[in-house]
Amino acid sequence: MSVTELPQTAPTAALYTEIQQYYAQQMHLLDDGRVEEWADTFTADGVFAANAQPVPAVGRAAITAAAQAATDAYAAAGVQRRHWLGMVSVEGVTDGVVNARCYALVIETPRGGRPEIKASTLCQDRIVRVDGAWQIEDRQITRDDLI
Repeated sequence: MSVTELPQTAPTAALYTEIQQYYAQQMHLLDDGRVEEWADTFTADGVFAANAQPVPAVGRAAITAAAQAATDAYAAAGVQRRHWLGMVSVEGVTDGVVNARCYALVIETPRGGRPEIKASTLCQDRIVRVDGAWQIEDRQITRDDLI
C-alpha cells in the first residue's frame, strides 16, 4: 500500500502547531544564511523543485549547493532576503507523514533601500519524521507569476 492509500487522519492542534514552528525555524535558518543547517531540514534524498528552476535539486548536497549559491549572490548584492509563510494547511496525515501547503512571500531589502515583495509562491511539502525530527522529503514551489 502506498502512502496515498494509507488511511489519513485529521491533524491535531498540537501537530498543526509543530508544523508551523518547523516552518518558522526552517525559514529563519535560510534567511540567516545558515544554509547547511537549513538543508539538514530535508531528508538525505530530499527533493526541492520549483517552477522557476529547470530541474529540481535532489539530495541534500544539491539542495545545499543551490541554496548556498543563491545566498552568496544576495549577500554580494547587499540584499537581505526574508521568507514570510502563511496560510499553513496540514492536509493529510498518515503514520509519520504530513502533507502541508502554505503561501510564501519572498521579500528583498537592498542595503539602505525599501523592502519589495519579489515573489508570491505556493509551497507544497511532504514532511516526514526522521529520528524524531521533521524533515522535508519533497518540496514543490510554484511561483504565481510563472503559472
